[in-house]
Amino acid sequence: MKKLLGHFDHAVLSMAGIRIFSGLLEITAAIIMLSLNDVKKAVVVNSMLAVVGPLIFISTMMIGLISMADEISFSKMIYIAIGLGFILFGIYK
Repeated sequence: MKKLLGHFDHAVLSMAGIRIFSGLLEITAAIIMLSLNDVKKAVVVNSMLAVVGPLIFISTMMIGLISMADEISFSKMIYIAIGLGFILFGIYK
């Protein structure tokens, strides 16, 4: 297994793993919604996903940015951080 995954960059592998976990979480939430068969309870489950989604986004971005920190200038990092802030502001406002 190590030989199979050995040629992937560790940061990319971590980011993909977090996204796979996020996808499994989404599928599990959909199954829970179907099993509950109630709109109010489904909205509660969906609201929990609304909290988890941005956390997944932030964590994958941070892994990527940390791994590219030596390749990107400080001013570009500031622009990326501002863009990330705008995305989060747009989600929550």
